[in-house]
Amino acid sequence: MADQPVVDLTPPPRAAPAVDLRWWYALAALLAVTAGVSLTLAWQTQQRVKAVEKEMVRRLDEGRLQSGAAQLLSKQSQDSALASAAKLALLEARVAEVAIQRSQLEGLMQSLSRSRDENLLVDIDAGIRVAMQQAAITGSAEPLVAMLKQADERLTRQDQPRLEGVRRAIARDLDRVKAVGLVDIPTLTIKLDEAARLVDELPLLANALPRSAATKRKPVTAAASSAAASASQGATLAPEAPWWQTWDGGWSAVTERVWSEAKSLVRVTRIDHPEAMLLAPDNAFFIRENLKLRLLNARLALLSRQFDTAQGDLQVAQTALDRYFDRSARQTVLTGELLRQVTAQARHVTVPKPDDTLVALATVTAGR
Repeated sequence: MADQPVVDLTPPPRAAPAVDLRWWYALAALLAVTAGVSLTLAWQTQQRVKAVEKEMVRRLDEGRLQSGAAQLLSKQSQDSALASAAKLALLEARVAEVAIQRSQLEGLMQSLSRSRDENLLVDIDAGIRVAMQQAAITGSAEPLVAMLKQADERLTRQDQPRLEGVRRAIARDLDRVKAVGLVDIPTLTIKLDEAARLVDELPLLANALPRSAATKRKPVTAAASSAAASASQGATLAPEAPWWQTWDGGWSAVTERVWSEAKSLVRVTRIDHPEAMLLAPDNAFFIRENLKLRLLNARLALLSRQFDTAQGDLQVAQTALDRYFDRSARQTVLTGELLRQVTAQARHVTVPKPDDTLVALATVTAGR
């Protein structure tokens, strides 16, 4: 019991009243400041809220205006889209119509081009066949060469890839036809005309004049004639010689002339054909004319491409030339050479057929 603490129940002593009032004043001042700050912040907040409200109202008005404008633009855009859709549909319809027309036009152009190419090929084929007939009739390759060149030019103007095979075939056939040696008919006819002109100058074997005298005879020139005239004039002006001298000179001249005439009566010649020497002078004209006719017939046969007939006439003319005319004369040698040249060149030439071109045309026409 003695160890338990003793509780003092006496109240504490009271503080001084001045100290308690200071705390209350400080607290009141703090509250007043806090209230003022709160009021200030509230007023500022209210002002900000009003400003925000005004800005929101302004923006709402602007938004309404922009929304109206946007609606108007949207309506215009929608109308424009509808108009564009209508125009697009119309354009699509027109494009489809144009495509259909284009396809029809392309088909028409292809058919026209195909028909034009077919007509061209048929025309070329017909022309080549006609040229082949002309070449067979005339014996000349000129019609076929001209037709092949014309066909190549027409195909070149067309410029179609599918016709290149035909052009190559034409080129091959043209080379083959040109490689064949052709008969130069104009040159041969000129040679025959020259031979016919020389017929009148050919000496016959039945000629009475000796060939040696005829070949050695020289034409009398103007100088020789003047010299002879001057000599005769001088002889007349000279004094007359004695009669015995003139008698000896006259006798010598007479005997020399008689001897020359006697020698001309005898002529030794080798005769292969006796009938040529026994030819009458009246028949010499007919021999020459017959030879001319043979040459003219050969000329006509060459112009008509009848080479067999021309060869026969040329052989007959050559035989007559060797039988009745002097083969040692220069004119006879020249005429015989002309006849031999014409005989050697007047040969029938077979013109090759353009088979490659015809096959190529048939292939392209069948393939269409």
